[in-house]
Order: sequence, then structure tokens, then C-alpha cells
Amino acid sequence: MAAETSDRRDATPSQSGSLVVWNCKQLVTLAGPARARSGAEMRELAVVHDGAMLVRDGRIERVGSRAEIERAAGGDVEIVDAGGRIAMPGFVDAHTHPVFAGTRADEFEERMQGTPYAEIAARGGGIRSTVRRTREAGEEELLTAARRYRNWFLRGGTTTVEAKSGYGLSVEAECKMLRVVERLAAEFSVRYVPTFLGAHEVPDEYRGRMDAYIELLVEEMIPRVAAERLAEYCDVFCEPAVFPVEKARMILRAAGRAGLRLRLHADQFSADYGSLLAAELGADTADHLESTSPAGFVALRSAGVMPVLLPASVYALGSGHYPAARRMIEMGLPVVLATDFNPGSSPTASMPMVLSLAATQLKMTAAESITAATINAAYSLRRGGNIGSLETGKLADFVICDCDDYRELPYFFGREPAVAVYIGGVCKYKLIRN
Repeated sequence: MAAETSDRRDATPSQSGSLVVWNCKQLVTLAGPARARSGAEMRELAVVHDGAMLVRDGRIERVGSRAEIERAAGGDVEIVDAGGRIAMPGFVDAHTHPVFAGTRADEFEERMQGTPYAEIAARGGGIRSTVRRTREAGEEELLTAARRYRNWFLRGGTTTVEAKSGYGLSVEAECKMLRVVERLAAEFSVRYVPTFLGAHEVPDEYRGRMDAYIELLVEEMIPRVAAERLAEYCDVFCEPAVFPVEKARMILRAAGRAGLRLRLHADQFSADYGSLLAAELGADTADHLESTSPAGFVALRSAGVMPVLLPASVYALGSGHYPAARRMIEMGLPVVLATDFNPGSSPTASMPMVLSLAATQLKMTAAESITAATINAAYSLRRGGNIGSLETGKLADFVICDCDDYRELPYFFGREPAVAVYIGGVCKYKLIRN
């Protein structure tokens, strides 16, 4: 699996205070091996009943029973009473598109009346319609909208978000989007991991001239993004009708030479093109995988590429063709779940909703889905040593959920379970009760 990395964007303002979190009916720690979890390990959540946690200077100092933590805490600590609820790591959403202008509610209504997504896209809708609006929007307008969506992530218990560009598709517009992500990260309300997705679609002015657009990506966009340190990753939408495998390979190799790590939109509609390329290039993740065959799964496992599954996009598109999560888990792949939050195919920032879809459509257990959305997602972003579980030395990114049992997270769907969300030991969201 991917090695650890550190980045200036992960820094949290120093906190000198200490706090004790107690009265947790279940403290879901996910303590375990220092790597992504696979197979039967995905069901092992290391739950501490009537658990408590001591946090100092933004990091977890100790986890144990309430009596143990009371003895270790000493005086002068802030008490966080979980109220007999569960506490768990904040969700790590490893695939999102959170910076854009406008919505596509009109196209959603069309799809519900039977117009295929491909037909809407062919006449200039889909990604390209959001590109036009995003290009027209100023940086402040995009930031205001992205802050709104950030609050949606927090209310669902998400503390880290992988954030893709991809609605600019020009040098300046892509950099504008990534600057917004950088500004969001600097506000320390949610952690952001920036990904350059200039190869999301071919923009209108390059229709029929894909090679010219790829030249722009390789010669101008990627070097500038890398030089300005605007992204950690490069992603490509690898599909025969978007960026075919030979074109995607050129873009990703250029990104690798520039020092960017690799992720792929893979096999959403066509079997194995993206997954085999992800394996060939040693990408950190292959995302979607709705059409992947067993050969693609074998290649991913052999290359150590983590699968990121996006059931909310399948649901929102109404396709019903979900990825084969059970087969992946049985083969030993460390599955990751993410929202794919975007204005077109997955307009949800709710990881609890994704957990529910994982249960009903992917046939994953509650424990497997929580693992996929926390510790495995953290390792897919090379941050498993700092986030994704509640263990000594890790950043105190945790959420208190209005549940008696972790299995209620996918069971009660369509709600926001977070009562309080902490990032680096600092409360960033608290549900106000009358």
C-alpha cells in the first residue's frame, strides 16, 4: 500500500489545551496494524465500551476506559461528555469535487424524465456546463460556495476531504480552483488533500482536438500546478469516450515526472481500461470500478492499488450497476468508500448515506464500511499514520454521533448523525439543541 507522506496542508494551529472525552457508550478506535485493512480485518473496529480518550496539544495521548483516562488526565482539562453516544474517527472522504459554480438540478430533472446522461452531455451539458459556469465565477464566489459544502461535510462527520479540480479545464481556471482548495485548507475547519483533474473532459474549445488539449495539460498545466505546489495528486478520467488509455498514460506519466502522485477515474463504464493502467503505473487508487472484471481486480491487488468505491454516483445516475465490493473484499483488496460529491452525478456530501448504500447495494457490513471510510481512506491518501483511527500519537480528528451502536450509522439513513466534530482536538461543529 501507499507509503506515508507529510504535507504543509496537514498542519493544524498548535493547541496548548487538554481535553478528556468520556461517557462514550462505544469508542470506535479502529486501532490495529499500521496499514490499510483488508479481508476479515475490515470487520475489526477495536471498540472500547464505556471508553474515554485523553487529548493534548491536538493529538491523542491515551485511549482506554473512563477510569483509566480519569487517572491519567490530572487537573486542568476540558471535559467533553459524549452523553452515552458513540465516538469514532472522523470520516475521510477520499474522492470529491467540492469546488464548482452553479448546480445541475435542471439536468437532474431531465434524467428523471428519461433523458440519458450521455445525451445531455453530448449537447453541451454535463461536466462542460459546470465548466462554463466555473470559468465565469470569481475566486471569492467559488470560495463562498465551497464553504457551504464544507459545512455539509462537517455535519455528516467528515473531517478530511480529497478535493479535485476539473471544472476549469484551462490553465488559469484550474489554478483558480486549486487556490480555493488551498484557502479552504488554511481555514482549518476541514482537512483538504488537493488533486489536479485537468483531464476530466475535453473543453469546448478543444473539441475534436484532444491531442492539442493533452499538449496543454502536459506542457503548461501540470508544470505550473507542480511548481506552485497546488496539488499533491493528478487524476484522469480514463474511459474510451473521454481520455482513452493511451492518452491517459501520457498525462499520468507527465504528472509523475512532475512529482505528483497518481489517482484514476477507472472502469466506470468500460471494463479494465482504467484499472489495468492504474496497476501498470502504480497509482495510489483506482476509483469507481463499476465495470471491472476479475482480471482488473487481480492487477490492482498485485500492484497494491487501493479501490475507491463510489456507490452514491451509481445511485444518483440511476444505473443500478454497483461495483463488486464483496468480491474485492474476498480477494483481499483494502476497499475505500467515498461520496464522489459533485454537481452532476453525485450531489451528496453525506458519508452516512454512502455507508447505507454500501450496506444495501454493496452488501458490506457496518464495520467494513466504517473501516473503508476512515482508516482505509486515510491510507489511500497517504495519511494513515496521522488520521483515520483513534490511537496514541494521532491527530485528534473525531466525531461524536447520536447513536447507541455503530451499526446504526448505515441503518438509520437520510440523517446527519454528528453531534460534535473535532479536528486536531478543536470543536469545528456542534449541533445546537434547544
